[in-house]
Amino acid sequence: MSRWLLVLAWPLMAQVEPAGANLPAQPIGATDLLAISVYGAPELTRTVRVSGEGLIRLPMLREKIDARGMMPAELETRLAAALENEEILVDPAVTVTIAEYHSRPISVTGAVKGPLTFQALGKTTLLEALTRAQGLNEDAGPEILVTRPAKMGQVALTERIPKMKLIDAADPRWNVALEGGEEIRVPQVGRIFVVGNVKKPGAFRVEEGGQTTVLKALAMAEGLAPYANKSAYIYRPVDGARIEIVVALGKIMDRKAEDVTLTANDILYIPDNHARRLTSTAIEKAIAFAAGTASGALILGVNH
Repeated sequence: MSRWLLVLAWPLMAQVEPAGANLPAQPIGATDLLAISVYGAPELTRTVRVSGEGLIRLPMLREKIDARGMMPAELETRLAAALENEEILVDPAVTVTIAEYHSRPISVTGAVKGPLTFQALGKTTLLEALTRAQGLNEDAGPEILVTRPAKMGQVALTERIPKMKLIDAADPRWNVALEGGEEIRVPQVGRIFVVGNVKKPGAFRVEEGGQTTVLKALAMAEGLAPYANKSAYIYRPVDGARIEIVVALGKIMDRKAEDVTLTANDILYIPDNHARRLTSTAIEKAIAFAAGTASGALILGVNH
């Protein structure tokens, strides 16, 4: 007889316990899903989604309860007091657990193998977040940018984390703690574009800590092609426009003038003996081809 009573009682017991995992306790935020259990009151036991304003509502309570920023234990005390003050229950026993966190997203974007957004459950570090994104890819630049959410009356702050110190040197000081709400962005390494009369036009990485010059760029492009002009042009992005810098290539190669330093996103154009300047349309083609080829090599015929 007792076995049958247990079987029949199981559906009733299942209604009393709310669904959801008991995740690590953290301050409650907007859109989190809470599992609320009130002993002896199955009609009050349920899962409740926190509103965008941080409020929750239980049946029979006249006022909504502000749960934002509270720990689950603190919300238990507040709910119990509200149920008792409105004379719904006498000395109620309330349990609050976290079923789902939605208020602590951490996004990882940029030069990582698997960009993603996940919820911070407990303490999370920058390396753990990058591991979740399957690590950095080969185009990762020298810095990792961590932007934290703006606090009341303040602006969002961005920390610049040196990749070499965090990953190569494994310095724990740079493995910053994340609490949720952070945006992690890994910018791609800078590139320069070499087009025109060279043997191997392409997009080439600006190495960390190094200095890329016109002669180095020509070496990466395997040298000049026949009939190359001895005057070259650098097209450099400045304030949304592109400025043109004339380079005395012949004098540099003859060591009669100093080599010229290139910066990220510069386009070095080597015309032939008949062409002089690269048109704006050809500049856009150069960038598009370089970005669209996995190897970084440019397959470009520049027409004038």
